[in-house]
Amino acid sequence: MKFSLSWLREHLETTATLEEITGTLNTIGLEVEGVEDPGAALASFRTARIIEAVQHPNADRLRVCQVDAGAGFERVQVVCGAPNARAGLHVIFAPPGTHIPASGITIKAGKIRGEASGGMLCSLRELGLGEDHDGIAELPEGTAPGQSYPLFAKLDDPVIDIAITPNRGDALAVRGVARDLAAAGLGRLKPWLVDTVEGQGDSTITWRITYPEACPWVLGRTIRGVKNGPSPAWLRRRLESIGLRPISALVDITNFFTHDLGRPLHVFDADKVRGGELTICRGAGETFTALDGSEHVMTPDDCVIADSSGVLSLAGIMGGAGSGVSEETTTVFVECALFDPVAIALAGRRHNLHSDARQRFERGVDQALPPAALEAATRMIIELCGGVADNVVSAGAEPAWQRQAHLEFARLETLGGLVEEPDHAVHLLEGLGFEVRECDARHVVVNVPSWRNDIAMPMLLDQQPGLPEARARAAAEGAVTINPEVDLIEEVLRLRGLDSVPAVSLPVHSAVPQPALTPRQARTASLRRTLAARGLLETVGFSFVAQEQAAQFGETPVDLHLLNPIAADLDQMRPTPLVNLLAAIRANVARGYPDIGLFEVGPGFDADGQHLIAAGIRSGHCARQPGQPARPVDLWQVKADALAGLSVMGAAMEGLSLSADAPACYHPGRSGVIRQGPKLVLGHFGQLHPALLAARGIDVPVCAFTLYPDAVPEPKRRRKGPPALSAFQPLRRDFAFVVSADVTAEKLLRAVKGAERNLIVAVSLFDVYEGDKVPAGHKSLGIEITLQPMDGTLTDAEIEAVCDRVVAAAHKSCNAVLRG
Repeated sequence: MKFSLSWLREHLETTATLEEITGTLNTIGLEVEGVEDPGAALASFRTARIIEAVQHPNADRLRVCQVDAGAGFERVQVVCGAPNARAGLHVIFAPPGTHIPASGITIKAGKIRGEASGGMLCSLRELGLGEDHDGIAELPEGTAPGQSYPLFAKLDDPVIDIAITPNRGDALAVRGVARDLAAAGLGRLKPWLVDTVEGQGDSTITWRITYPEACPWVLGRTIRGVKNGPSPAWLRRRLESIGLRPISALVDITNFFTHDLGRPLHVFDADKVRGGELTICRGAGETFTALDGSEHVMTPDDCVIADSSGVLSLAGIMGGAGSGVSEETTTVFVECALFDPVAIALAGRRHNLHSDARQRFERGVDQALPPAALEAATRMIIELCGGVADNVVSAGAEPAWQRQAHLEFARLETLGGLVEEPDHAVHLLEGLGFEVRECDARHVVVNVPSWRNDIAMPMLLDQQPGLPEARARAAAEGAVTINPEVDLIEEVLRLRGLDSVPAVSLPVHSAVPQPALTPRQARTASLRRTLAARGLLETVGFSFVAQEQAAQFGETPVDLHLLNPIAADLDQMRPTPLVNLLAAIRANVARGYPDIGLFEVGPGFDADGQHLIAAGIRSGHCARQPGQPARPVDLWQVKADALAGLSVMGAAMEGLSLSADAPACYHPGRSGVIRQGPKLVLGHFGQLHPALLAARGIDVPVCAFTLYPDAVPEPKRRRKGPPALSAFQPLRRDFAFVVSADVTAEKLLRAVKGAERNLIVAVSLFDVYEGDKVPAGHKSLGIEITLQPMDGTLTDAEIEAVCDRVVAAAHKSCNAVLRG
């Protein structure tokens, strides 16, 4: 909401400075977003008169002028290149040291082609006030030299821009802002009275309402014999100061009252209204062309104003091009109506139409103002455009907006934290227009003014479905009781100054703060930290990818294909973040950075919906270490990344198993699937398929992993006892088993560990050999077992017995034999 300081003073009698006004606005909840002072940047410019202008001796297009610019510059020489520079002309003078807004230069005294020049004669364009640059600005005859140009041109009128919260429709009016400031003690609100314009006959246009839910009351009147043209200078300045472009007197008058009183109006060219009746009704599929040229198809939920030929206006939002006024208009019909805020808001969103009228109607306007506003608009139209007014016509009735609110003075302290004298609290409310009905030392009951649609209004929000009937009824009754009182408390507090309200911490529910993250969120955060600690850089990618790329990493259901993508190559919801990570690897390889590791924890999509996926990728070579050559990344690194991620998420590591049936995007012989049990898949790892890399022009090794955090069961919460620590040293034994080449090391390790569960605490693989030292089609697997006695030192016989059981278990499960 913008308004100029002079406009505010039309409603507020005050001696307060601009700084005091803006400071008070901030403290009473009308936050100042900015102040524009067009005169501040032009303070150095002054009016002047050219005494003499002669041809420059050394330049054909320059003239040497003697200028009278008032005290201190009674006769200063200025070299000027403007074609209209002549003796006797009143001009704008910039003395040395003046900053020119349009060019950004600062004027200095000097010589131009050998002639001294002590300033500059300016055009309006150079001051940033217009586009006219045919010559220097010509001021009216008789302008006294030496005046401040901003004061002379009435540019010393700052414009204040305030933020309006959705509940304060009354503050979208200059008068509403003035009322708040007066109530806060910054002046006196001037009375606003309007004389009735007597009608000279019956209106040729009448009203009819068939959609009272959206429009309960409408007024209007015809004014004949008007002459539409440019608005007077004062009205143009008012509108231009807040960024509105003057159009014509009739349109400018409606814009003036929209901002002055917060009362939107609309004028129809009466000669374009067909049938002699305007109907406020529902839309019926008609195509409507708005004043801004946009076309819209009306729906049954839209409230429109129509005549016998069709829709003339989208009510409360924007008029139609077909019935708008022009310079040829001689008869107008002025509309002043009340519209339902919700209906206006929904219609504006449906049609994506924004206007000053919509902004006010959807926040609520003064429900008692229409008759007075129509009289004020009629009088201004007659004063500026002439004409004769007919009688006012109306339909519907003024809604029953009258309501009351009460305030217990003690609640100002208990709810607001401020001790306030009852008499002063009542005085503040009266300053806002609340009328006292009854008052004593304990409480006050007031009538709410018609312009405060946010006070003591019925609740619009539905209650939670399923509430017990008794509780729902008690809650509704309590809201009706407490809401109006809280509204009044807020008014008193903000007029006292929001910065004076003490800061009070919310009550602490427990000595130990509740966790901010759920266990699932916490372990996802730990997963991110773990992957970052392993040298991977976190990325964030679009959930939209190219369909042909997504198809290489998983299924691309039709339901996940975008019909209206933001870009042609972002038309599919990604099945996994690996799509984005591989694209990032390709970009880095192309720029000479092949050795890189990336990860992302983000959404993936399939036919069952959205899933959280953690994906990582490594390319190129591992980091070099002293005494070791750089080696290409391999599947063992990404396997270690995946297992580290699962471990930090609480997966039962001893229950994991591996299989070689990874998705098709992985290398079929150098990849694996991590499972918990036979069916639950927790992740994949391995080299990416060579064809996938070749298609993208990637010629370095690339390995990746994928984890599914939502699939990892949350660890059971058990009371932990003290660890069982043995007093005896562990001992280790190595075995080399020859097995068939198709036997996995995991199968052998599981068999060995199960041979003696009370003593064998760890089993690991340390060697794989395939060569001429073992039979063809076989391989040698070297494993190490760790024995941890708990009750006493093991004897040689006991150790040999364990070893025998290990060999037997390996042979039974994997047909393994000890290597000779």
